[in-house]
Amino acid sequence: MSLRLRLGLWYGSLTGLVVLVVSLLTYSLHTRAHYDDVDRRLRNVAEHLVTAATTPDEVAELLRIPVVPGVAVQVYGSDGQVLMSGAHAALLPTVDPQEIVAQPSRPAVDPLVGLAPPLMAIGPSRGTYGLVRGPDASRWRVYVVTQDGPVRYVMATSPLDALDASIERFRLLIVLFTLVGAALTLIAGLLLASGALRPVATLTGTAGTIARSRDFKRRVPVADRRDELGRLALTFNEMLDSLEQAYRAQQRFVADASHELRAPLTAMQANVELLERQPDMPPAERQEAVREIGREARRLARLVADLLALARADAGLPIRRQRVELDRMLLEALAEARHLARGQRIEIEHLELALVEGDPDRLKQLFLIVLDNALKYTPPSGTVTLGLRRYDATAEVTFRDTGIGIAPEHLPHVFERFYRADPARARDPGGTGLGLPIARWIVEQHHGEISLSSAPGRGTTAVVRLSVSTSAPVS
Repeated sequence: MSLRLRLGLWYGSLTGLVVLVVSLLTYSLHTRAHYDDVDRRLRNVAEHLVTAATTPDEVAELLRIPVVPGVAVQVYGSDGQVLMSGAHAALLPTVDPQEIVAQPSRPAVDPLVGLAPPLMAIGPSRGTYGLVRGPDASRWRVYVVTQDGPVRYVMATSPLDALDASIERFRLLIVLFTLVGAALTLIAGLLLASGALRPVATLTGTAGTIARSRDFKRRVPVADRRDELGRLALTFNEMLDSLEQAYRAQQRFVADASHELRAPLTAMQANVELLERQPDMPPAERQEAVREIGREARRLARLVADLLALARADAGLPIRRQRVELDRMLLEALAEARHLARGQRIEIEHLELALVEGDPDRLKQLFLIVLDNALKYTPPSGTVTLGLRRYDATAEVTFRDTGIGIAPEHLPHVFERFYRADPARARDPGGTGLGLPIARWIVEQHHGEISLSSAPGRGTTAVVRLSVSTSAPVS
């Protein structure tokens, strides 16, 4: 069963139930009010006659006066025989007042209506109500007041045929209106559910189209609405923006990785084919071809290692954590980086003690990446300066060089994969274009920050900020 149909049935059922309850309550209260009004008229007439007349003559005088329309009065003696009758008494069925007094009847309404409370209290009564049927099966409501004396019983009677017929028609109308109301509420519920779920259907259709066509440029139309479905459409479009960016980034990454992997493989293949075609190649040229194959193989190994590191980062795999002496890691990275220098001076400006929680291998890799970039773009006569300072709960590692610097338009992109700010170095055999993205991943895994500031011709400054271990004493 579809969600639209379920919602429509729920709407229709609940509203239909409300209509049914209201209809039953209306029918009960309306019917009870009419029959209670008959009982009230009968009681008023009979008790007024008993109160106003104490002798048979007085009773006879009052009976000649027209009473309430629709109410007939009869007076009985102690033997149960009719003594006097008012107007229209000839139409009354034969009634034994003694039987009415001995066996009072229930109200003249059906049991369902009897559950409804009276809209107006009838009040205490001196007599007994009865319900009798005439020869033609018509219903009559009677009220008998008993007293001492020659006038033993005073009975007021009213026919119920007209009222019964009216209530029967009213009952049929209530049933009809309830059925029509339930049908209308069901249809309205289906229409409301269909309208309410139309944005969901649009969203589903758009998602299916995107899944089939892989066109992440499509968006769900967002109406000017502030409800949950409007927010859902906005959130879905934001998710599509993120997916489109991730998809484009993945496409660029695959294209760049294929290009980077193809270059060393092409060079290695060319040298191998050269060796195969010229078996009598001079030893010097053969040695150079072998060295070229070795260089490209090492570059390919570095590239694969960097790709594996980024794959680990994308997979969200955690790093191991232990106490690390940040100053010692920096000194070890500095010792290894001296072998990469081509005449540049590497100096330590300031070095403080700091302990952090992290992965020592990854932290050392981070420092080597930043140092390698600083040395790569600093001329042989330049200087690379390192510094480690502690500020309360933060350790700040600074790398400052006097290299060529980075143009402002390139600076926001330096942490993108395979991005090179200098096109002349796009084929730099020593780099892969993945160093700074890996460095940023390492810093993020340690809940730190890395930033670059630079200007062309003025060098570059890289700052790494890490949280100091609070449980570790610092001397």
